[in-house]
Amino acid sequence: MGFRALMLRQGEDGLAQTAIEKIEESALPEGDVTVAVEYSTVNYKDGLCLSSKGGGLVRDYPHVAGIDFAGTVTASDDPRYSPGDAVVLTGWRVGEVHWGGYAERARVRGEWLVPLPEGLDARRAMAVGTAGLTAMLAMMALEDHGLKPGTGPVLVTGAAGGVGSVAVSLLAALGHEVAAVTGRPEAADYLKELGAARIVAREELAETVKRPLEAETWAGCVDAVGGAMLARVLGQMRYGASVAAVGLAGGAALPATVIPFLLRAVNLLGIDSVMQQREARIRAWTRIARDLPMDGLEAMIQPARLEDVPRLGSEILQGKVRGRVVVDLGA
Repeated sequence: MGFRALMLRQGEDGLAQTAIEKIEESALPEGDVTVAVEYSTVNYKDGLCLSSKGGGLVRDYPHVAGIDFAGTVTASDDPRYSPGDAVVLTGWRVGEVHWGGYAERARVRGEWLVPLPEGLDARRAMAVGTAGLTAMLAMMALEDHGLKPGTGPVLVTGAAGGVGSVAVSLLAALGHEVAAVTGRPEAADYLKELGAARIVAREELAETVKRPLEAETWAGCVDAVGGAMLARVLGQMRYGASVAAVGLAGGAALPATVIPFLLRAVNLLGIDSVMQQREARIRAWTRIARDLPMDGLEAMIQPARLEDVPRLGSEILQGKVRGRVVVDLGA
């Protein structure tokens, strides 16, 4: 019978081309669990994979991108899963080196999957996706390093993006005073609806200053930007506070000094969601189902069909996508 997939193929000019094709299940890569994909999403990394050169991430063609998906198990050689089980997948380089979620079927290793927790369906799981998982891992790391509601304002940089949107909603729901940084003035109302108490213009933090320390302002920070902004924020953290670094939209270089670490005992916490171990993923997804406000999650969703994915992949690279794209594979 076959199923639909958004295939990436390499043209004669060496550039990747996308087209929706019907393929057979026998074409799927090796794995011990087959999943009927119901929803996927579009992340920045997906945009890179869909670009004409594969963003340096796609090595072999033909390829199916899509680093996240949620759906129902149809066949399993893994004793942890049975047909009918609801599952979610993020990371493990699926969608990069292994075929991903932009198809109605996927075959993966069982250890890469997480059972969908009670309270989340496949659509909402993809509204969360890698971005939301990363936001929760960041928040748990901040909590593990002493962040509690009432200890002071928590900064979220790149707040209108996928990770930032979920971080704002989560932190606000747990009682934190959230300051949201964005370079898009039109996103202010959206961020306030998610729970931001204050909007910080990107220009206020976009450049480093000569002083290694500024006024102690932030009790915690989820940083999706990196670069000069992260360097600036480090000098504004309160004594003993932590920054969870989740992205590098502003660049990979860090023009900072060690002074905030030495004189204020500031912690810089690296957050990885790609190779994160299964136990930590289960803990994070359980927290997401419990703590993430579903009304706020719905406000982040931009619905899409498989046909829309190439366009949205290009737009997310240009910073034109707000919140979370949810791709309905059945639409």
